[in-house]
This record gives sequence, C-alpha cells and structure tokens, in this order.
Amino acid sequence: MSKDPKTITSETSQMEYRNKTILAPMVRIGRMAFRLLALHNGADIVYGEEIIDFKMLKCKRVENAILNTVDFVMPDGDVIFQTCDKEKGRVVFQMGTADAERALKVAKMLEKDVAAIDVNMGCPKSFSLQGGMGAALLKTPDKIKDILTTLVSGLSIPVTCKIRILSDLDKMLELVRMIESCGVQALGVHGRLTEERPQHANHDDVIKLIAQTISIPVIANGGSRAAINHYSDIEKFRVETGASSVMIARAAQWNPSVFRKQGSLPLDQQIKDYLKLAVDYDNMAYNTKYVLQQLLHENMNDSEGVKLLAATSMREICNIWNMTEYYDEAQMKMKQKLQYLESCEEPALKRPRLDDEGYQVIELDMKYIRKEYSNDTTPKQVLYEWCKKNNKKPKFIIKSEVIDDRRFTCHLILGEKKYIGREKSKKYSEQAAAMVCCKDLGIYDGRITKDLK
Repeated sequence: MSKDPKTITSETSQMEYRNKTILAPMVRIGRMAFRLLALHNGADIVYGEEIIDFKMLKCKRVENAILNTVDFVMPDGDVIFQTCDKEKGRVVFQMGTADAERALKVAKMLEKDVAAIDVNMGCPKSFSLQGGMGAALLKTPDKIKDILTTLVSGLSIPVTCKIRILSDLDKMLELVRMIESCGVQALGVHGRLTEERPQHANHDDVIKLIAQTISIPVIANGGSRAAINHYSDIEKFRVETGASSVMIARAAQWNPSVFRKQGSLPLDQQIKDYLKLAVDYDNMAYNTKYVLQQLLHENMNDSEGVKLLAATSMREICNIWNMTEYYDEAQMKMKQKLQYLESCEEPALKRPRLDDEGYQVIELDMKYIRKEYSNDTTPKQVLYEWCKKNNKKPKFIIKSEVIDDRRFTCHLILGEKKYIGREKSKKYSEQAAAMVCCKDLGIYDGRITKDLK
C-alpha cells in the first residue's frame, strides 16, 4: 500500500523550483555536453531528453572511469543517458511512460545520479500518443495519478511532470489540482494544445490561470519563438505568465548563451564551447553534428554549414573550426587513461599481508615523477577527491627514519588497508603511497605521459 504523498515530503530531498531559468527537455539536443554548456552559460536546472521507460530498463549502469561519468548503456553499447558531477544536483531525468510500475523501476535506477525525475505528459508526437504516453496521458487522469503517486511515494528525490494545456479550462484546472495533490514539487506547463505547434501562439493567459490556481511552482514553457530571444526576455515571459520559473527550449537550442545575464555570445564562440564539451565527453559524431546544425540554424548555407553536412567523424567536424589539435590531445588523454586502468587490472600489487595493527598492508614499488602530471593534478589530490565523493578519510603517516636505500616511507591508511609508498622525500613518499592506493582502487591517478608503466 503506497503512502499518502503529503506524508513523505519531509523524507524527500528538496529542490528549489522558484525563480529559475531551466533548459527544457529536447530530443537529441538535451544530452550531457549541451546540458553542461547551458549550465556554464547560467542555466539553473537542465532537463535531459525524454527517454522511454522500456528502453531505459534494458540499460546497465556503468561508472565510466575514463570520462568520470555515469553511463546508462544499452546491450549494443549505445549510451542513452550520461551524467557527471558537474551537473550534480541540477540535472533532471525526463521519462516517457504510461505505466506506474515501470516508471518506478526506471526512477530507482537513476535515483542516486539525478536531482529529480520528470514525467513527460506533453509530447504531441504520434509515437508518444500511440503508446499512451506524453500528451495522451492528459486524457487519463487516473493513470496520471497512479504514476505520480507511485513515484512520489517510492523515491527520495523530487518528482515533477510537464503538461500541455487543455481547451476545456474547467477540466484543465481540475487536472492541475489533482496533479498537485499527488505530491509533485513543481509543474511544467507548455502553453499550447496537443494539436498546436510552434507557429501557433503560446497561451500565456492559461499558464497564468494555472499559476493562480495551485500553490506549487509553475514552470512556464512555450515562449521561445515569439517571447524569448535574449536573457532580458526571460523575466518578461515569467511575469507575463505569472509563473515561478521559465523553461526554455528552441531559444536555447539556437542560442545556448540566452541564459547569460551578461548577454549573448558570438555564434562561433558558442560552437567552439560546445565542441570542447562534446570532445571532452566523447559525444557521438552524429549527435554532435545534429546539435551544431541547430546552432548554425539560419547559417547552414555558410561555408561551415556546407562542410558540416559533409563531415562524418568528430575529427572532421573539429577541423571545420580549427580544433583538430584539441581533439587529438583529448583522444590521447583518453587512451592514456584506458592504458592506465588496464594496467591496474594486472596482478602487479604484492599480496596483502596483515601487520601488527591488523591492517592489510599493500606494497608496490611506484616512483612519483612530477613531470608526468599536470601542474594542478597529483595522485594525492585525485585520491582526496575520490575520498570526498565516497565519504572516506585517508590518513598519511610519514616514517621519520630513512631506510637503507635512502628513501622515506609513507603509510597511507584508508579503511582496513595500509598502502606503502617509498620515495626520496617525505612529500614524494605521500604521492607514491597515493599512487599505490589509486592502483588498488582502480582509480586513474592523473598521469598524462605516454609511458604509463
């Protein structure tokens, strides 16, 4: 028997949905590289593209040590959702569903990796409608209630939904009151009917009526084409609709810097900023190409647009904007990380032994060479970051005596294990111990040279 949603709000993590600028969920656009760009430009919250529950249930959750991401991977190796610490607490997963039990299974898969779960109840595309998802749910309020109450009762993170308006205002207001009673923390409203498209005017007055009817935050959507072209337009749209926050789709798709209080950036800079993120996180070429086509938008007939149409690989795409060197360097770093992680799988560590204090002692003769690391990265820093993320506290103990080979010894204690590092100085011995620990944990220690042995 599920709990009353109103009784579980204190157990559910809260997310502020008032006075926020939000990247809307957009198919093929809302993947991680674009979301990170929106956040960098000033967006407060970013929604991922809608993913259908059936598809998500086929995925396996993989912690990608090379990219420092969490990937949800299909059996064929296709990554359909990806997230990282840079968007932690600000990324919302939107799902397409018509079944409460399936929706909860998917949400539980993602509960520790996203800030909130949103249910798509506004998609007007035939695929969604025929499957009873998206805007089709607006005709089945009992199913809406079942899905939302199941999610709210079963999750520790916020639940929201995004709808379209109805032509019958009385039914519309009855529906949003029911949705609020389910315990959702916010309601996104696209101010168009299911049969209407972007060329039709957004019904800002209906969004305002909804905002006046319910007490939870209302997120206004649908103003991109006519109302929002610059950052200053966002607040005007919010006031016009009486909403708590504004969600932006097409305006952000064409101009991601619409979120910048300081004003929009030149198109060429936005493209390069996006490309860097796409390269850094190994985004697929076909998706990168699609996003760039949207950014170029009315400029596809320019020389860059013509070249983009002919490009078939990430390197070819980068070459259009003179970024092949950046691409090659990023690929080399990924290769080095992969080589290092593969080396960690080799039985190079000495068999642990118990010392007099009961610690498992792990030793490996590893030499810390400073020039093999960037100026702002050391094995010790990498380890501290890992410990912070996993609520661990490492303890470094330097032995004051110098052993026969004139090296200092550092004992690094982490949990029930003690890692031994030996080096020519006390500081270097700490780094050597951190290297041994990273190897044992399978963590990439930050080395950037080609020689990873």
